[in-house]
Amino acid sequence: MGSIRFLKCRECGAEYTPIFKYICEECFGPLDVIYDVPTDLSRDTFSSRQDKTYWRYFELLPIADKNSIVNIHAGFTPLQHAEDLGTHIGNLKNLFIKNDSVNPTFSFKDRPAGVAISKSREIKLKAVGCASTGNLASATAAHAAKAHLPCFIFAPSDIENVKIAQALSYGAKFVAVEGTYDDANRVASIIGDSKGIGIVNINMRPYYVEGSKTLAFEVAEQLNWEIPDHLIIPVGSGAMLNAICKGFEELHEIGLVGDVSNLKVTAAQPHGCAPIVDAFKKNTQIVPVERPDTIAKSLAIGDPGDGVYVLKRLKQYSGIAEEATDDEIIDGIMTLAKTEGIFTEPAGGVSIAVLKKLVDEGFIEKDEKVVCYVTGNGLKSTEAIISRLPKLDIVKPDVQTVSAMIT
Repeated sequence: MGSIRFLKCRECGAEYTPIFKYICEECFGPLDVIYDVPTDLSRDTFSSRQDKTYWRYFELLPIADKNSIVNIHAGFTPLQHAEDLGTHIGNLKNLFIKNDSVNPTFSFKDRPAGVAISKSREIKLKAVGCASTGNLASATAAHAAKAHLPCFIFAPSDIENVKIAQALSYGAKFVAVEGTYDDANRVASIIGDSKGIGIVNINMRPYYVEGSKTLAFEVAEQLNWEIPDHLIIPVGSGAMLNAICKGFEELHEIGLVGDVSNLKVTAAQPHGCAPIVDAFKKNTQIVPVERPDTIAKSLAIGDPGDGVYVLKRLKQYSGIAEEATDDEIIDGIMTLAKTEGIFTEPAGGVSIAVLKKLVDEGFIEKDEKVVCYVTGNGLKSTEAIISRLPKLDIVKPDVQTVSAMIT
């Protein structure tokens, strides 16, 4: 399995034994997992495996004991060549949708949650939990159920009902916090540390973020180990974007892909909660959004924990940050559904809307190989678009009447 050398502070470089630790004692910076990667890994090592989950890349993930893995068969999701969407948006010939809406709990969060809870089991924690805007709640609760661990969800009380129902169905204890995601996050952090609960996206964060690297591993393998020209990534906390970049870099370091320095990365945020976009465009520090106001609730993180690192990645990869209004998000959702048959939640609509903006502005060339990440399923957020859909006509079960309607 993955052989961890140590945890390393992203800011000052201090090194720590890989245990239940997530903040540097010297400077309070975040900790990253550093590996001893086997020297005999090749493309065939992974491509020949029958395991069609993200655990096919176990050498590059932070679990030492294979028996600790909590596997609900997530990952290795479709990379769909979106020819019709590409034509509709602007004659893009090489547009691909990484469709994580088909994961077991219907979002990409199965990846980081699965890795964090596997690590929690490996280090013998007795309970797990998360702070969430909804998708992570479901993913954490599902993995906790599979691992037979008590689970505590801390989330804003106004998230979509379907996400609450999904988490509760797995047996989780749901703490509905009156306030924003940042309020729920603060409470979860204090409770997790005081009670020894593995809060996957807080005190288990060094391991948690490693799961999202597999979104890079899979794209590379599915593109026959070629690097895309451009990535469009929806951003809330920013952890996924940073992890995807790290994933491509690790593949390059072990010789599985070529040069990644020409990769371009775009951070896509909703207009009602776009602190990273604002900072990027104004070339200033990130100013938290106190009251996010957007239909893209899974991205409604006003104080993004990895925001500063997203800005560094955008500079490193000649990237850009762009936003989309609620109307543009809804148009993105419906355009993707009508062209490719993929029904995404608003976060994916943000990706599509921002993609269209970049094409219109000439930032993306027609021949570029573009990967657009769709991270969650539209069935979780139907209320976001229901007002834009045609009203149903209720008719009597009369063949003549119905026949007249079919034109």
